[in-house]
Amino acid sequence: MSDETYPADLRYHPEHDWVRVDGDEATFGVTWYAQDALGEVVYYDPPEMGATTTVGQSYGELESVKAVSDIIAPASGEVLAVNEKVEGAPELVNSDPYGDGWLIRVRLSDPSELDGLMDEAAYRDYLQGL
Repeated sequence: MSDETYPADLRYHPEHDWVRVDGDEATFGVTWYAQDALGEVVYYDPPEMGATTTVGQSYGELESVKAVSDIIAPASGEVLAVNEKVEGAPELVNSDPYGDGWLIRVRLSDPSELDGLMDEAAYRDYLQGL
């Protein structure tokens, strides 16, 4: 398991998903809090390449020894890449949620949706209220 961390360069969704923006593209993953709550991740069910994500909607599933959880999109876009490393080694979500454990890359369809996400400080405050 990795140490609890929430990188300052990311934006956070209330369903414990993160987004790293690079121009009109973005990488999505789940936060340290999400992987910790899930426990040991044993399976990743990703979307198809070319599929569309919709902000606030499920785009795949992570299965742990405890439960199956929907992965919620922090923004809308077209799926450009799926992390095949995580398909083969889903435990990367636990060991490196912000690095090798990323889930998908998308081309953002409405970058203004990012304005509704939390920065690191707001996300930490949000976690305090849970």
